[in-house]
Amino acid sequence: METITKFLSLFTISLIIFVHQTNGAGELKGKELMDQVCEQTPHKDLCIQVLQSDPTSAFGNLQDLAMISLRVAAANASGILSEVKIMIDDVSLDPAVQQGLSDCKENLLDAEGQLEDTVAAILTESKHDANLWLKAALAAIDTCEASIPGNEDVLSVKSVEFRKLCNIAVAISRASLAQHA
Repeated sequence: METITKFLSLFTISLIIFVHQTNGAGELKGKELMDQVCEQTPHKDLCIQVLQSDPTSAFGNLQDLAMISLRVAAANASGILSEVKIMIDDVSLDPAVQQGLSDCKENLLDAEGQLEDTVAAILTESKHDANLWLKAALAAIDTCEASIPGNEDVLSVKSVEFRKLCNIAVAISRASLAQHA
């Protein structure tokens, strides 16, 4: 009886190890994963360009790719914020535009914070929270753009790029949710 118990224990442990290794072996990484995830975005070429901008993407998993896309989106938001800070001080601008830029600056600071919260949510594997923070960051850039009077504002092109970058991060986050569902 003792031999059977030992055999069953050893068999169970072996089976657990085998199942764990089999599940890990089936997980896509690197270029195959990038192609699969970027296929789900409306901007596949930009997605691949963003992810390949970091050498770790060559062997990265979904979490790694999400972090790469968030770093690029955060850098973009910082660039927009820098431009807004410079534009606020332009005395040739209409006071209403300057006020709009000031409001926009606050929204961009919120967006940067929301991207940081997204990173924290991904690191703690709170994928649903990550999606919520990304949506909040997208709303912040929309509010920023709406706060500046006129249709021809300089930030429109940059905010479109920010939206695209955030949407790439959303697609990666959704893929991660689907994988762990």
